[in-house]
Amino acid sequence: MASLSVPLHPASANNPRWWLWPTILSLDAPAVALAWQELLARSASVSLHPAERLVLGGSVWLAYAADRWIEGWRLDPESIKTHRHSFYQRFRWPLAAVWALVLAADVGLSLSRLPTREIWAGLLLLGPVAGYLLSHQLVHRESRLRPPKEACVAVLLAGGVGVFVLSRPEADSVGAAVPLVLFVVLAFTNCALISIWEHEVDQSHGQTSLSFQLGRASGLIRSLPLLALALACVAWAATGTPGRAAAQCAAASAALLGLVDYAEHRIGRVPARVLADTALLTPLVLLIPGLLK
Repeated sequence: MASLSVPLHPASANNPRWWLWPTILSLDAPAVALAWQELLARSASVSLHPAERLVLGGSVWLAYAADRWIEGWRLDPESIKTHRHSFYQRFRWPLAAVWALVLAADVGLSLSRLPTREIWAGLLLLGPVAGYLLSHQLVHRESRLRPPKEACVAVLLAGGVGVFVLSRPEADSVGAAVPLVLFVVLAFTNCALISIWEHEVDQSHGQTSLSFQLGRASGLIRSLPLLALALACVAWAATGTPGRAAAQCAAASAALLGLVDYAEHRIGRVPARVLADTALLTPLVLLIPGLLK
């Protein structure tokens, strides 16, 4: 499948392939966050409550949906090159209403079901998330000197994954360290690779990405899956049993990201992006059997 290098054709925009819908609806990032939250909780010897999962999933969706809503609002329809931005522009106000409902449910669930310490921890994370949206979408959108959005997304997403687990007094912070660090590396690798694949998209949208910021050195990004794989192998050898499960998942995700990057020029950037996000769902292989018991 060839990558999209021209504005979306109306028919294509209205009828995306079925496998694009998780990305279009901003469901991919919440799924990844929830998978790694569960893996992190097991590594930290913590049992999560349903509210902690629901609030994380809803909060990640709110952040991603807000980012795409703002981008869709700013862009000229003729410059849009992705299904997700086209969708958020075409259904701007219905999506704003859904966003408000999810926000109300998220806040209500947090206030009624989460302990005070977790509410405060979530509020501490809210500031950096709001600052990221303000800076990267509005104030410093075209600045090459701003912190790489890929690094910001990786750190903020990891913060969301760890916020409720690490807020627990009984959490094993040492056991949580390995999966949390590995997740940051994988999330950054995922976003950095996408910045290469979507170079033309960011150029058309007037968005600065790591690919632009590194210039001729952007080819180094393609070595990130190998570095992530090496780090996962070191973690597996150096850590105990709980950390080894996370290291195995990270190694598998890193290898899959490398394979997707290798195939991207053949399959195109659109399926490559979907597969790159799917590659981060490796914890499900370990978690689903236990959840089904």
